Amino acid sequence: MWFLSRKGPSGFSASSTAEEVTEGIDGTGLTAIVTGASSGIGSETARVLALRGVRVVMAVRNVATGRKVQEAIVKENPTAKVDTMELDLSSMASVRKFASNFNSSGLPLNILVNNAGVMASPFLLSKDKIELQFATNHVGHFLLTNLLLETLKKTATESKKEGRIVNVSSRRHQFSYREGIRFDKINDPSGYNGLSAYGQSKLANILHASELARQLKEEGVNITANSLHPGAIPTNLFRYHGLINGFLGLVGKHVMKNVQQGAVTTCYVALHPQMKGISGQYFADGNVAKASSQANDSELARKLWDFTQKLISVLQKDDISASES
Repeated sequence: MWFLSRKGPSGFSASSTAEEVTEGIDGTGLTAIVTGASSGIGSETARVLALRGVRVVMAVRNVATGRKVQEAIVKENPTAKVDTMELDLSSMASVRKFASNFNSSGLPLNILVNNAGVMASPFLLSKDKIELQFATNHVGHFLLTNLLLETLKKTATESKKEGRIVNVSSRRHQFSYREGIRFDKINDPSGYNGLSAYGQSKLANILHASELARQLKEEGVNITANSLHPGAIPTNLFRYHGLINGFLGLVGKHVMKNVQQGAVTTCYVALHPQMKGISGQYFADGNVAKASSQANDSELARKLWDFTQKLISVLQKDDISASES
């Protein structure tokens, strides 16, 4: 559609594809982790990064499905280096196990793409008794990033190549609850709204990337952290809403991006040379975009960081107590 073709300063637009924005880029020698790589934007991101020579570790909840995607990537591109590892972001135990296994594998880590997510679910609690969307979309990725950060730093130092952390957020971050993050009501079913809770988790993705970027810059580490909106894409994120899912299946291809276009900004931010040294920014359609005032609130970002760290610490203590009893 014509309105998707208007190019921004980067030279790319909403109608660009992930292959187009990475054309000519040699990612040989780089290693990336892509969460939620068994479908949608995640699988396309994994495919295109592998196509450019990047070794890709697909971090997926359903290993069987992930391996089918891995096989399809390798069938299309026999030289692709792709691995599949189990990761359930709604479980802190699973996140710790994944990070431990990866860190002990001896593999370097140049790029971390925090892509996986659940959208607009009814009120549900994770295995750790945290509201499911906040647990999966934010807390799981926050913990994963923290646990992999030393490997990212080590790789950046030894390879002398910039490390990149990419948080896949959404334009829905603009439609969180009125207070932005319901710190005192994260697990409160009263007043719960599936789309607002999704917006809250996506707002958290941006705030996480912004505060992380600030800390990395202050530390003088050669790692960037950015967030992005991939665009409106008819993926299985709408699996909790059968009517919406059916509607998108009928008309989505006419008014929304396809998966190849949806992975544009992720691949651009993760791999493109134009992104060198750029950190703490929010992107859409392969270009810098404007986030909400709440997403640009540095005080809110620090508060969320402290809140999440405390939450994870409490969960870890509970796990230790349970194992000792």
